[in-house]
Amino acid sequence: MSDLSLNHQSQPEKSGPAWPWAHIVLALGVVACLGVALYLHAGMLSLRMETQTLAREIASLRQTLAVSDVSHSQSLADVRAAIDEAKKETASSVENTRREARKQAQAIASGMKSSIEQSQAAQAEQAKALEMQLSEIRSETKEASSRLTDITAQVGTVKTSVDANRGELDRTIADLRRMTGDLGVMSGLIATNSRELQALRELGERDYYEFTLTKGKTLHKVADIQVAVKKMDPKKNRFTLEIVAEDKRVEKRDRNVNEPVQFYVVSKARQPYELVVNEVRKDQIVGYLAVPKMKMARRGEGD
Repeated sequence: MSDLSLNHQSQPEKSGPAWPWAHIVLALGVVACLGVALYLHAGMLSLRMETQTLAREIASLRQTLAVSDVSHSQSLADVRAAIDEAKKETASSVENTRREARKQAQAIASGMKSSIEQSQAAQAEQAKALEMQLSEIRSETKEASSRLTDITAQVGTVKTSVDANRGELDRTIADLRRMTGDLGVMSGLIATNSRELQALRELGERDYYEFTLTKGKTLHKVADIQVAVKKMDPKKNRFTLEIVAEDKRVEKRDRNVNEPVQFYVVSKARQPYELVVNEVRKDQIVGYLAVPKMKMARRGEGD
């Protein structure tokens, strides 16, 4: 102030007009400073309030976070417990599965072993049966070979016998004779016994029917004719017959043993039938009927 006073006193003319402006500027500066201070103070108050609000929010957030942490911790513990339980259950399930798989594998192995044993036993049984069959076949083959040898020997014997029989047959046939029948026709070969009759059958020239007829009025069927024995004389070997052929009756009186009794059956043969009696007994006659094989042709055939 003293400086200002001195300056004012020494220079009264120059400083008079500028002094009020300096106070005004100063006052304005003070007012501005106060305004700034008030603004700053208001800002501080607002900032403090915001800071307190923020602190409360942070505290609330911390509390929320703490609660959330607790909840999360509990949830995490539950999850861990669930995971542990699932692990235990999985481990148990895996172990059970392994056990079941082992059981099934053992059962399958046991079944396969049993099946293999049964198959081997069956194969052994089949092999045994086959061996028995082969043995039987060998035995049968051996027996068949032996039988074949025997049959060959028998065939040789039979051939020898056949040759002998053939020779006997030839001799028997050579001994047979032909005779003129009661119709004046030369007969076929006449057999006087069963051996000679068999020889005639072997020749196959006629069909032969043996008979044994009893005396009486009854007609006896022989082949396709009927014969009744009317009379017989065993001492003289003579007999009388009645022959019915194609509804025609013919009586042959006082014929002799081994004499061919001839008669025609026109509708059946061109050659005569021949009836030969080989034996005259007390009340029976024994002989045969010779029927020609050359039959009559039916009308219209060969036209």
